[in-house]
Amino acid sequence: MKTKFIPFETIEKFMTGILVKAGLPENDARIVTDVLTNADKYGFDSHGVNRLKPIYLDRINDGILNPSTHVEIVKEGPTTAVIDGHNGMGHVIGSRAMGLAIEKAGKYGMGMVAVRNSTHYGFAGYYALMAVKHNMIGITGTNARPSIAPTFGIENMLGTNPLTFGMPTDEDFPFLLDCATSITQRGKIELYAREGKNLPKGWVIDENGESKTDSKEVLDDLIAGRAALTPLGGVGEETAGYKGYGYSTVVEILSAALQQGAFMKMLLGTKDGKKAPYPIGHFFIAVDISAFTEPADFRKTAGEILRELRASRKMPGQNRIYTAGEKEYYTWMDRKDKGIPFNDQLLDEFSGLCRSYGMPDYLKYFEK
Repeated sequence: MKTKFIPFETIEKFMTGILVKAGLPENDARIVTDVLTNADKYGFDSHGVNRLKPIYLDRINDGILNPSTHVEIVKEGPTTAVIDGHNGMGHVIGSRAMGLAIEKAGKYGMGMVAVRNSTHYGFAGYYALMAVKHNMIGITGTNARPSIAPTFGIENMLGTNPLTFGMPTDEDFPFLLDCATSITQRGKIELYAREGKNLPKGWVIDENGESKTDSKEVLDDLIAGRAALTPLGGVGEETAGYKGYGYSTVVEILSAALQQGAFMKMLLGTKDGKKAPYPIGHFFIAVDISAFTEPADFRKTAGEILRELRASRKMPGQNRIYTAGEKEYYTWMDRKDKGIPFNDQLLDEFSGLCRSYGMPDYLKYFEK
């Protein structure tokens, strides 16, 4: 499938304009745009601009996502807070929550904010990197609509539930680990479906516990409950699938129990047979490194750990060992001048948005 690259600046202006037309205040629209384009900058294409229409605009139009975000602090202490997002834009809620955690960590060494009644907040690494920019360790996680079956189960119960860490180093890039607690996530399956590709075996199981590989069929079956993602480690216990299942449960608890929010089947997005909000929960932790040691010393030690890992003996036939955040940095170096990759299907989708939202001046950018 052919790929066309469109400059970041063009996409940022276009998306901000559309989001404002969809009802977002301009500053909120800029935040959403920044989260989505940063996903593409670092190669998290499954959570990038391709989700503008199906995840955000469509849900706003369906009345299950509030374009005007009201962030309410319902409980607060010196190092903690609980926020209710009232089904507003998850990116805006997430930015506010991590910002508050960073503020508290700056005063007291650590800060944690738990969120309820939020919505899909996009690229989780965005919030961890917010903390890194302040010489802090950033940690975040979120629950999501049911997708993962528990070990020895076939019913989708848990969300893909990423557990994400960002840490500063003395290298050109931070350590960033941003991954789901399943082998894959729904966004990546959507990407495969867009490209007409089959899924690898073992990513998804059907009601008999057998692998499903048709990406378009899997998307329908996940919604209908006829398929489930497998946890990190895969099916059963032989390859330690119980570990991914356990970590996914940790994220589910931290995204629901502290803030008394929704969890598992409460996040299906339907009520009485009709579409309903996905009242997702998140948590954000910021740790001020200076409360433990000198930030420069931390960055140097972290960098040495990563360099020693990369310098260790390679498997036969392999030239490189990578550490988390490295490939993302190289992706940004490659894309910063080229822009965001669009395949034919995404070009068609954005051309349709130009027409639907009265922005014909941008049509020329999305021509095949």
